[in-house]
Amino acid sequence: MEGARDLLEAQRRRALRRLGSLTGDFDGVVAASRDSNADDEHDPEGATIAFERSQVMALVQQVQEQLAEIEAAFERLSVGSYGVCEHCAQPISSARLQARPAARTCITCAELRTT
Repeated sequence: MEGARDLLEAQRRRALRRLGSLTGDFDGVVAASRDSNADDEHDPEGATIAFERSQVMALVQQVQEQLAEIEAAFERLSVGSYGVCEHCAQPISSARLQARPAARTCITCAELRTT
């Protein structure tokens, strides 16, 4: 797959930058809550701090899952199964791989899984 490695590398770099940013955001939320006397249970602002912390952690988890998918795509690339649908064993279109370089399934199988 011509250019697949470059696409995956670019996606990995973006995800790592995003993870770094989110980690900084999370550290900022934690520091803000530590420096305040906010009691999440009794302070009206506490719920906001807990919500923000939870929201940032969910985003961190999404990026970590994306990185795992990228690493799995690199593994498929190294063993020669990159670009082959894991469900029907048909080729994944180059347009889909351009849009989602870590795609595991062709668009047909992806659509079947969402319905």
